[in-house]
Formats: sequence, structure tokens, C-alpha cells
Amino acid sequence: MNVMKSRNAFWIFALVTVFSGQSLADKSLPLYQDTQQTFEARAADLVSRMTLEEKVSQMQNDSPAIPRLGIPKYEWWNEALHGVARAGSATVFPQAIGLAASFDPEMMLDISTVISDEGRAKYHEFSKRDQRNRYQGLTFWSSNVNIFRDPRWGRGQETYGEDPFLTAQMGVAFVKGLQGDDNSQYRKTDATAKHYAVHSGPEHNRHEFDARPTERDLYETYLPAFQALVQDANVASVMGAYNRVNGESASASQRLLLDILRKDWGFKGYVVSDCDSIEDIFLYHKIVKTPEEAAALGVKKGLELNCGKTYGALTKAVKQNLITEAELDDALHRLFYTRFRLGMFDPDSQVNWAQIPYSINQSKAHDELARKAAQRSLVLLKNEKAKNNKSKSKRLLPLKKC
Repeated sequence: MNVMKSRNAFWIFALVTVFSGQSLADKSLPLYQDTQQTFEARAADLVSRMTLEEKVSQMQNDSPAIPRLGIPKYEWWNEALHGVARAGSATVFPQAIGLAASFDPEMMLDISTVISDEGRAKYHEFSKRDQRNRYQGLTFWSSNVNIFRDPRWGRGQETYGEDPFLTAQMGVAFVKGLQGDDNSQYRKTDATAKHYAVHSGPEHNRHEFDARPTERDLYETYLPAFQALVQDANVASVMGAYNRVNGESASASQRLLLDILRKDWGFKGYVVSDCDSIEDIFLYHKIVKTPEEAAALGVKKGLELNCGKTYGALTKAVKQNLITEAELDDALHRLFYTRFRLGMFDPDSQVNWAQIPYSINQSKAHDELARKAAQRSLVLLKNEKAKNNKSKSKRLLPLKKC
């Protein structure tokens, strides 16, 4: 009789726990593995279980696996400016400067939706093969919303041109398509607004240049597109630039990253450095003298993820009392929150975006959209003199017939 009572009590307990959303098996799992918990709680729990050395390893773009915690290797570096680059077959759209010439944000939304479909499908195909290398992840360092003001800048074609309004419109559409429906529990992919800020060439001195725009130029020219991507598109990530802005490294700037980005605009995501821009802080900008000081400065000023190796010095920086482990925890929480939000630690069956088939890559429908985009990106000029043009400068048109 006692045995029967005991069994009945067991099953009553089991039913109560199952219907409350917590299975018996879940009670034996660490909190970060419990899919019923919030992404914030899971990220905090996982970070709390890491050693200092493990934490530092996860703050660099090529983050190694931590087998004892079930954390797979992850490479944060991926590109999707006009297609999923360097990762097998992909639908390739016109360069950003060509897409901007279409003046068609709705088409841009369609394009970036296709890009994120292909990126998602590729990520899951690579993961099945345990391939987790560069250009195989879900965190895309696109789009480039810098203003193309100087024709000597060799990367101007990556931008949407010289108009801050058009740049903002095209960039917002791109981010929305890349990151997917806000109503989904999981984010489709991460977009990155780059290079923040006042970065528009020329290239040769970008690692040491100090940009000093007027306040009006800063707020009317260089910042509007970034603000739009943060506030209108909820962009997941922002990339800091190589250059200084008014004496501060753009990748470790109190004003740009903490005051404007987080405080004024309410940015909740994570900031990643341009590759080796943290190294520039001590090597070229001479703001500090050592890698440890540069790494500590970057984290303290709001940059969570280092593309490069300088954040490897954070272990020594903590031991030198340049930064606290708690400050690293705060940065890591944002990084692991995004990995949970992307569904990287949950079964594919639970992640809606994981159901996109790999066969959509370079499908007929995607190729047709690429052709449409190419046609709309064309800019045609009539070979005639402009009407009402009273300029005394030498006119190029009309061109003489051969």
C-alpha cells in the first residue's frame, strides 16, 4: 500500500512539473541548457561557469570550443554585403553602390531576405558537417553605411553613396531583411552597421588618422544612417572604425560608443572592432603604451568583441588591475545573448529559421531577383547638353560620335 502511494505521488509530481513547462529531465540540466529559460538568464548562467582564460577566448572573433560546457567553436567573421561571400554557391547581387542607384528600399528588403535565407541554410549545412570556420556563421559584418565623400577611398563601392538619407533608407531595409521578423523568438541572422564612425577614406592612413568633423557635419552627415539602423531597424551589432574621432579611437570612444550609441540612441546590442583596430590604439594612435592597456580600454569604452588578437591580453590586464573580471562578464553576456538569440544552442527542430532548405541557394527565383536588381541599378545618361546649365565649366556631354 505504501508503495502504491509512493508511485501515485511520483506521477502526480511528474504531471505537475510537465504542465508547468519544466520536465523532470530539465531539473538535472544546467540553467543555460534549459530552453524554457530566457536567453538573458541562460547567457548569464553560462558565462558564470567559465574560467577567466575561457572568458577571454570568447571575446575574439575566432572563439575556440569549450567542450566541458558544450560550447562549439564559433567564428564571428562573415560577410553579406551583396550575397553570402566565400561560402560556396551564392546568389550575387550588384555591389552596394549599384543597389543604391535603384533608389528602391523595397527591393533591398527582398534582396537581403534572400541573402539571409541563403546564409541560414548554409550555416545549418556547415554545422551538420561540424564546419565552423570563417564565412560559415550567422553574424554578418554588413552593411557598410559610411558616407562616400572621398573618391580616393578604395572601398566606396561598398557604401550607398554620399547621401545620408538614402544611405539610411537602404541600410534600414537591408538590416530588416537580414535579421528577419522581429516577432520570431529567434533572430534570423545578425547584421552589423559599420564602420562607426566618420570613416570614409582615403585608406592609406586609416590606422592613424584623427577625424575632426564639425558638430554639424558629424550629426548631419556621418551619424544619421547609424542612428537609423539602431533605432529603426534594431541592428544587432555595430563595428567600430580604425580611425580616431576628435582624439579618441573610434573603437574605444567614450563619446561614440557609450554616450551617443548606448545612452542617446538606446543601443542594446554588441560592438565589434574592425580587424586589428584595438591593436591600432597602442601601435599607431599611441593612446596607450601596451596591448593590455588597449584591450582594457576597448572593453571599458563599450567594445565587446575584438576582431584580432589584442583581447588575448585581457587575462594579464585583469591580473594587472587594469580591468575587472566583472566587466568582462558584462561584455560576454551580450555576446552569448546573441548566440542564444540566434538559436545556436538549441535543437534545429525548435528554430524556425533552421527549416530553410539548402537547395534555395542560387535558386531560379533568387537568380531572377538578382537580374532585376542589376537592371534597376543601371544609370543611363542622355548624350545631350543639360538644359538650363549656365555653368562656365567644361561640359562633358554631348560626347562626339566615333
